[in-house]
Amino acid sequence: MNRARACGQQALLWASPNPAVGAVVVSDRGVFEGRSGPPGEAHAELTALQAAGSAATGSTLYTTLEPCAHLGRTPACTHAIISAGVTRVVAGIKDPDRSVNGKGIAMLESAGLEVTLGVRAEEITADLAAYLTHRRLGRPHVILKLAATLDGRIAASDGSSRWITGRQARADAHRLRAYSDAVLVGAGTARADDPSLTVRHFDPPEGVSLGDLQPLRVVLGSAPARARLRPALELSGDLRDVLGELAGRGVLQLLVEGGAGVAGDFHRAGLVDSYVFYLAPALAGGGAGLAPLGGAAPEGISDVWRGEITDVRRLGEDIRVTLQPRRPHAHPGGPEPNAASVREC
Repeated sequence: MNRARACGQQALLWASPNPAVGAVVVSDRGVFEGRSGPPGEAHAELTALQAAGSAATGSTLYTTLEPCAHLGRTPACTHAIISAGVTRVVAGIKDPDRSVNGKGIAMLESAGLEVTLGVRAEEITADLAAYLTHRRLGRPHVILKLAATLDGRIAASDGSSRWITGRQARADAHRLRAYSDAVLVGAGTARADDPSLTVRHFDPPEGVSLGDLQPLRVVLGSAPARARLRPALELSGDLRDVLGELAGRGVLQLLVEGGAGVAGDFHRAGLVDSYVFYLAPALAGGGAGLAPLGGAAPEGISDVWRGEITDVRRLGEDIRVTLQPRRPHAHPGGPEPNAASVREC
């Protein structure tokens, strides 16, 4: 399953809006790998079975996500698994998409295959966080990215913010863009900073070009006519409606890059799934500068929002801190009654 996870992680750059799945066929004649292709191309299980050929007979298939059981733009994986003569399937987590959601497992078991569910479930849930958020909540998985001084300022008192962090931190932020389907800023940031919001400082794997990785650029409000981020999708209104619009466009992961007002709005609405802070060894001092989250401050310390730090690492002279809300985790094999059905296949 670890090997299947590695295959799935490789597909994160191109599989969206489908899940980035990895699969491995293990038989007495060898081990054969597969990973999700772009929408319309073969799923991971089919690719692994094709690589195995006749060696799939009597084999065990490991897959990070429950195999699909319906015909879309590609054949149903469950039919191919049964036809190939696989005798056992080990799946990481159940697929919450309404068109699957247990149907694949039931079909395999009805055909007499042994099915094991839940292997490496916690790790795979993290790998597929964007897909799972999209299917379970009907909105993109939202990452809020902020670069700040160590005493918490994202801009000086004159509004200037380039560059707070160093080269390695900025390159890591471009990696986040590459793995996101869309990048969003407010109209104020579009006017003040004139960002391009493109992926530049990132080395894609062989066979993938930077042009393939450019995210949809989204502005809350109206961007200036000659803004560098054009062409861009301009949206306004309630943030939940904005996220619903993006979900309908196949956006699994949304990277919110500011400014402070937009960041504060997403935060207070409880719509941020992961906060990524790039902290520079710099101090603004005093009351100068702009805080990362706009809006009113909490009245007392008991009102301060608290999350869970899930990762801390050094990037050159800077530090990246990943923070997530404290939320109860549903069992990955449990029911998903509200799961959306928008799987492309």
